[in-house]
Amino acid sequence: MAFTIASAPHGHSQQKTATMMRWVLAALLPGIATQCYFFGYGVLVQLLLGLLTAAASEALVLALRHRPIGRHLQDSSALLTGALLAVALPPLAPWWLVIIGTVFAIIVAKQLYGGLGQNPFNPAMVAYVLLLVSFPSQMTSWQPAHGLAIAQPDLLQALQAILHSEADHWRHTIDGVTSATPLDSMKTQLGMGRDIATIQAQAPFGDLAGIGWGWVNLAFLAGGLFLILIGTIAWQIPTAMLLSLTLCAAIAHGLHPEQFMAPQLQLLSGATMLGAFFIATDPVTAATTPRGRLLFGALIGILIFVIRSLGGYPDGVAFAVLLANICTPLIDNITRPAVYGSQRRAGGK
Repeated sequence: MAFTIASAPHGHSQQKTATMMRWVLAALLPGIATQCYFFGYGVLVQLLLGLLTAAASEALVLALRHRPIGRHLQDSSALLTGALLAVALPPLAPWWLVIIGTVFAIIVAKQLYGGLGQNPFNPAMVAYVLLLVSFPSQMTSWQPAHGLAIAQPDLLQALQAILHSEADHWRHTIDGVTSATPLDSMKTQLGMGRDIATIQAQAPFGDLAGIGWGWVNLAFLAGGLFLILIGTIAWQIPTAMLLSLTLCAAIAHGLHPEQFMAPQLQLLSGATMLGAFFIATDPVTAATTPRGRLLFGALIGILIFVIRSLGGYPDGVAFAVLLANICTPLIDNITRPAVYGSQRRAGGK
């Protein structure tokens, strides 16, 4: 009888790592399609650049480490990292932004620690924070969503805007202006002394949580529920994250409705659902025990609320996930089941 040893991540879904990664990629498709509808074909260009760069970076490091390239690329973990980073970037961001971020995610945040199963932080979120801190202007320049812009670039125009610097006018003159995200606009105007009701009455916010953004989050929610249904991810982390974020938002909004966003705006803005189902549930960097997952998810939800409400960045999902990643070893340690027959299980006898 053969005894097989495999590297992390280890799960109980009875799915191979490659199968899990591919199901997650498939579950991203509703959100990607919705992003394309509201924000244009630039989403697809960024996605293609991210996937190609991730595969090339992974192959390069594997070759330098004298590891079999084909076998390791087949697990699709690098492709998932590239895809997650790409969908988090503004659709018309310059080409070098997604390439720099993806290279950093694969080579530094993943392979530098030994590859899949060894990295302590989510590679896509490490890269996102690097880009946000280093290139804040490019990372916050979103085009107006479909329904707000007079004209949306077609595929060729989006490609030119992303690949050629002389096409910068497309990033800055679609409908005359670039558009801040609803969360960014909310934070900026709150800093100017305006109240929540006045800000939400503006056209970009619409009925849900910002035109386009609410539907994008609902699409990622649908993909995430599918992953739970087929057993690819556990329910504890997204459930605890969304419940803790909702509870914090409800309490704060109830006490000071003029200063704090309502729960539905928190849940359906920015990267909330993408973070809850596709990023926080990373089997390598998240807590592994059932109780630990609940604590891990709740911590992320609380941190997102604190960063969005009191911090300097409008969203905060990436920062919250990375801060929770730091706590993963501690959470696993305090929630680890006692070994059968140990004093801890026997009540100290």
